[in-house]
Amino acid sequence: MTDRTEADGTRSISADDRTLTLLSAGDLAGLRIDFADVVDTVEDAYRTLAAGRSDNPRKLTVKPADGHSVAYAMLGRDGSRDVVAVKTSYKHGLDRSRDEQHYYTTLTLYDDATGLPVAMMDCGRVGALRTPAVSALLARECASPGARSALVIGTGTQGRLAFPFLLTTLPGLERLMLSGTHPEGIAAVRNELRAHAPGRDVEIVTDLRAAAGDADVLVATAGGHTPAAVEADWLKPGALSVLVGHGLAPSTLHRADRVVATSEAQMRITGTDMADEAGRLPAVDAEFPAVLAGTATGRAAAGERVFAYNSGLVVTDIALGHRFARLALGQGLGTRVALWA
Repeated sequence: MTDRTEADGTRSISADDRTLTLLSAGDLAGLRIDFADVVDTVEDAYRTLAAGRSDNPRKLTVKPADGHSVAYAMLGRDGSRDVVAVKTSYKHGLDRSRDEQHYYTTLTLYDDATGLPVAMMDCGRVGALRTPAVSALLARECASPGARSALVIGTGTQGRLAFPFLLTTLPGLERLMLSGTHPEGIAAVRNELRAHAPGRDVEIVTDLRAAAGDADVLVATAGGHTPAAVEADWLKPGALSVLVGHGLAPSTLHRADRVVATSEAQMRITGTDMADEAGRLPAVDAEFPAVLAGTATGRAAAGERVFAYNSGLVVTDIALGHRFARLALGQGLGTRVALWA
């Protein structure tokens, strides 16, 4: 087998290499990639999808009747990179605390130009970066002009990365508010922010209603056990509410002036906890790929209260996963397995 080096210094797959490279969480953890690069990669994936050059079918879901676990399978094709991939996600212990849960997610990439495998990788870091990048893009496109304040609800992985990404797309944010209850999580949010923006800090809020009323942008990333539930009448005119995990009451969706979703079909699968008393979800006014492409409107007026549903699209995982795979292969990382020998 012979490798060749691309102009960007990464190693490409040779024409006869049918081995599968396994990239562990440890292999990917040390790879350096800045937030602007992640945002650009994710945005490109959305634009390619909006142009009709990528495929992002509806995800498959299985969940037992008692709700103790959930599993997803997602297949997609990135037309910009000629890559086909399958992502799997399995979480066990949804009825337990976060520390007792088990979560596994993988991404398997194939080069659709050569027909050869690229890599099978842990998708944890990809998802951890992709999701806040999408929230930041939603904020850039759907926040009221001149937005100056942001409230993040939750201090898990998404909460910890929310502010650095928001500042990447909205550098004019002045007031950064955080609602969280775990001291370790709060400290982690502060550390992430300081690493990205030295000298900046977050304001820890205890009155969620007052903080929500002051925020131009709200990003709800809390876990399922959170008591936080921002109501629609807490929000000021022009507020943008982005739902990633939990922390927003259903009224913020049902009483919004405009609803944007990364995918309406996926919102109807994974957003059932936001349904009204009759089990219904409102229609989506715009899907986000079309907003980025300029064929749909993310905000029609400064005073609109906009609700944005951030559910992952596999094409964004593919684009960012491929970026990480090329970086890893270029550094000789991973374990090669002759799976099909």
